[in-house]
Amino acid sequence: MPRKTDPLAGNDIAVIVIGRNEGARLIACLDAVQGAAARIIYVDSGSTDGSQDAARARQAEVVALDMTQPFTAARARNAGLARLSKKPDRVTFVQFIDGDCTLHPDWIETARAFLVAHPDVVAVAGRLREKHPDASVYNRLCDNEWNTPVGKARACGGIAMMRLAPVLLAGGFKDDLIAGEEPELCVRLRKQGWQIWRLDAEMALHDAALTRFGQWWQRTRRGGYAFAEGVALHGAPPERHCVAPLRRIILWGLVLPAVTVLGALATPWALLLLLAWPAQVVRLRLRGMSWTAAFFMTLTKLPEAQGALTYWWRRMTRARARLIEYK
Repeated sequence: MPRKTDPLAGNDIAVIVIGRNEGARLIACLDAVQGAAARIIYVDSGSTDGSQDAARARQAEVVALDMTQPFTAARARNAGLARLSKKPDRVTFVQFIDGDCTLHPDWIETARAFLVAHPDVVAVAGRLREKHPDASVYNRLCDNEWNTPVGKARACGGIAMMRLAPVLLAGGFKDDLIAGEEPELCVRLRKQGWQIWRLDAEMALHDAALTRFGQWWQRTRRGGYAFAEGVALHGAPPERHCVAPLRRIILWGLVLPAVTVLGALATPWALLLLLAWPAQVVRLRLRGMSWTAAFFMTLTKLPEAQGALTYWWRRMTRARARLIEYK
């Protein structure tokens, strides 16, 4: 809960939580923001575990999505914004959080204070950590992934505090994006002159619950899909959104395997190209990564390439985008 150093702290903040069948994790999420915001809005996407009742019991406004329409996290967040915009009252800032995350007790006050002191900043995020990093190698990879530099940033993730008015003016999130909707919104906000910052402050714990290789593969595949779509939307200069990571995906996940296979049809010596993969692992290890992180960072390019191909195929065939779920 906010300290009472500022009498307005919490009165001008709303929290939007999205989730589906999060169970005890949702309860912990909602309990962590009790008394820290003027309004709490929970957007439910077809839960069958009593999540809506649990949210109402904690004085949250519940929005139930129409699940006959294609679901995306972006659509859920927009539904929360739509509820909020009908009666904005004095709300100036909105904290977005997923139902599998728990905010740090000091975060809301820290984020609000930074936004008040920096009127040119539209969104602020802090340190997101995995709740159980030792439960699996995949959880540890998530924990490493979220350890990004502090300071002025190009984008934030789905756990962040934003100024309500500019987000509404920008049209909110793109409903049809199955992933990468937060960086895409940040692109549009930065084009309007706003800044995004990441603070060296504890923000939230995330319960990824990744225990199987298949889950990791699907999550990473979804990332490749998001990179390809990000380039399609904002890849042109000067923004060049997602261009650099997509190039690496194409090189390591598509070009190298294709050249190796085709070359092997002419000469078995072409199989030596496969040595580029262990060489890349060694290179990343020498740059300071652990062996595990270096291995998976290299392997990542294969599911990411699959995700990029999925996006390109769906775009070419004009097929409806469908979620790539991993849990």
